[in-house]
Amino acid sequence: MMGPRQVAQGALFYEFSIEEFVPGDHPLRGIDLFLDLSDVRPLLAPSYSSRGRPSIDPELMIRMLLLGYCQGIRSERRLSEEVHVNLTYRWFCRLDLTEPVPDHSTFSKNRHGLFRESGLFRHLFETVLQRCIDEGLVGGESFGVDASLIPANANQTRGIDSKEGLPPDLTTRGVEEYLETLDGEFMNAMCSSE
Repeated sequence: MMGPRQVAQGALFYEFSIEEFVPGDHPLRGIDLFLDLSDVRPLLAPSYSSRGRPSIDPELMIRMLLLGYCQGIRSERRLSEEVHVNLTYRWFCRLDLTEPVPDHSTFSKNRHGLFRESGLFRHLFETVLQRCIDEGLVGGESFGVDASLIPANANQTRGIDSKEGLPPDLTTRGVEEYLETLDGEFMNAMCSSE
């Protein structure tokens, strides 16, 4: 005997906790455990005006960008859509069911403007690096550079056949040029951590 047809009827009130729908072993729980963005607001406070409509919480923006990087969501439009429908993503971003998700255009405006001008990304990088040092995940003895080669059809006249590999002097020169472009503060932070 066939059961009755399911018809969705919205209840007038729901008792609902997003926390209960996030699996205990979800990787975002581990990231959230160590993610402290409490100093983002004071760092950006001088950049915001006291007049006009309220801005989007910068901590929410950083959480969403981090979520996009961790989950491999490269499109900001898609990121906004995913956070809108995924309960775990909403939990990670500290959004309840009724709060709107920021429009995708907000990310590029802030990433290329406010966040870059304020030095927020540098601050976040240094904070994460210090946390890794404090947790014993990073030492100051050595570092590595990943120079993985991915075949591309970019410039076939100047390419090197991947079967032959790169000449040792070319890879050494590439690493040296890369290190020269790094900011001295980052190198000092990495080397003086021990």
